[in-house]
Amino acid sequence: MAVSYSQLGLVNTVDMFKKAVKGGYAIPAYNFNNMEQLQAIVMACTETLSPVILQVSSGARKYANQTLLQYMAQGAVEYAKELNKGKNIPICLHLDHGDTYELCVSCIESGFSSVMIDGSHHDYETNVELTKKVVEYAHKHNVTVEGELGVLAGVEDEVSSETHTYTEPDQVEDFVKKTGVDSLAISIGTSHGAFKFKPGQNPKIRLDILQEIEKRIPGFPIVLHGSSSVPQELVKKINEYGGKLKDAIGIGEDQLREAAKSAVCKINIDSDGRLAMTAAIREVFAKQPQEFDPRKYLGPARDALKELYKHKNDAVLGSSGHAFD
Repeated sequence: MAVSYSQLGLVNTVDMFKKAVKGGYAIPAYNFNNMEQLQAIVMACTETLSPVILQVSSGARKYANQTLLQYMAQGAVEYAKELNKGKNIPICLHLDHGDTYELCVSCIESGFSSVMIDGSHHDYETNVELTKKVVEYAHKHNVTVEGELGVLAGVEDEVSSETHTYTEPDQVEDFVKKTGVDSLAISIGTSHGAFKFKPGQNPKIRLDILQEIEKRIPGFPIVLHGSSSVPQELVKKINEYGGKLKDAIGIGEDQLREAAKSAVCKINIDSDGRLAMTAAIREVFAKQPQEFDPRKYLGPARDALKELYKHKNDAVLGSSGHAFD
């Protein structure tokens, strides 16, 4: 039986994005697959009074089960309310990188308040057609839709590409007009996964492309994917305690903060969270090899993730304190 996101206490992204664009900050979009990740996200965002987008990929939906996810999202709303003495921060449940119309419909019917239809791997006209079809269905249910133009390189979950294609500013106005999307993910130099760039590459976000896109669609909500920074202290810690991660660097947090001051009002962060949890778990295993209670290693992993996301909200996205704007 279909359920509306409003029944779960969730919100869509309309007001979130209007306030973010006006306020010069970005909404955190954090992916989760399990309870500990969800706890960390809710704790971090209630403690910093930040609105938040809970992201679920197609792979995460298969892993966690769509029915459980529905009740986890509802539980997140109640948990946030409990932590904040009865007053809830705005929480959106969003499908990350949906690749088919059918998947988007299924998510909408199971309580998602926002969906992404990623048609960027298709030719332009097919992308427009597919995105428009999803928008038409979603808007009947007051669900917001994110589209994508351009292709990010890298690998994360079930999303992968060996090539990188920058978004063409000349296409964005036409795409937004023809599809009716509520936000647009663009490709300006970010990359999926933890192994984005090699040391010495000095990756830069193409702020010039962003500025050109802003001229074409002023005030329109822009989204950045693949925006983890791959903290070197976490990579070092993982390898110190038995890991074998390759040398890699991510997008500088200063660049992301600069982007967040513009029309970029949603920034996706996943790999940094995975690194934080893995580092904490490996440390427990290395220092306490006798430990076998999952709570004793997942608890520290949850706490490490919470602290990381509090830092992101405060120093990178600028979303702290904006839950009740």
